[in-house]
Amino acid sequence: MNILITGANGQLGNAMRIASRDAKHNDRYFFTDVAELDITDADAVRKMVLDNDIDVIVNCAAYTNVERAEEDIDFARLLNATAVANLAEAIKARDGHLVHVSTDYVFGGNQGNTPRAENEPTNPTGIYGVTKLEGERKIVGLGAKALIFRTAWLYSEFGKNFVKTMLNLTATKPELKVVFDQVGTPTYARDLADAIFTIIDDRMLDGNEGVYHYSNEGVCSWFDFTKMIAEIAGNDSCDIQPCHSSEFPSKVTRPSYSVLDKTLFKNTFGLKVPYWIDSLKTCIKNLKENEA
Repeated sequence: MNILITGANGQLGNAMRIASRDAKHNDRYFFTDVAELDITDADAVRKMVLDNDIDVIVNCAAYTNVERAEEDIDFARLLNATAVANLAEAIKARDGHLVHVSTDYVFGGNQGNTPRAENEPTNPTGIYGVTKLEGERKIVGLGAKALIFRTAWLYSEFGKNFVKTMLNLTATKPELKVVFDQVGTPTYARDLADAIFTIIDDRMLDGNEGVYHYSNEGVCSWFDFTKMIAEIAGNDSCDIQPCHSSEFPSKVTRPSYSVLDKTLFKNTFGLKVPYWIDSLKTCIKNLKENEA
């Protein structure tokens, strides 16, 4: 198969590069970012897909700055919805598959405290969530064969993310306040990449089209997450205290409980989902080794 990965220089895209090294098939991979392929250009996407006989697109590209999206609405929509439609149309013409990564933010505000299932009503409260949901609906409306993976709290060794920020802050600040009233599950990008790659590599796309939830196992608040980051890293001189979200005013109402129910994913693909603390230890170990 010929596989196109978009957003290849981001957290998930870089993790997909690493995952592809374990391939058991002789598939060809086309890792692209905006310099190689502008996915907002429908003609460019169509040409890339047709000229290279692409069978699968894995879309790791997205506008993910939640705060800035409130003012940068047009570009957020262009990347999270219009570009997704371009990918869906192009791969549909090849009768191939689109693997698209979406977000817990499609659920938006308060909806109880039980893990979110794929068929629950969506209710995004900010432009980021709204445009990501529009992207999902573009795929469905166009009738492309697709697997949509909603994920949450993504982090990795690459780029800017919560883990790297908190590693720095807990190492350099005497005290820190972190919100405790937003609960979810951290997701290590390499785990998600491995899951997507395995599904493709084991030829499990056909017949399994639909929406799935994927995050690591377990539940924590941002406060708990930060405490564990500091503990694993040995940053024990920082006094980390819990606080309410209201102490950090935001343009966006973030999900207060966005734990994702992964039952459908596990039952469909038979893959084990790692526990969030175990994966966090792996990531921090890799970061420490890269510093050495």
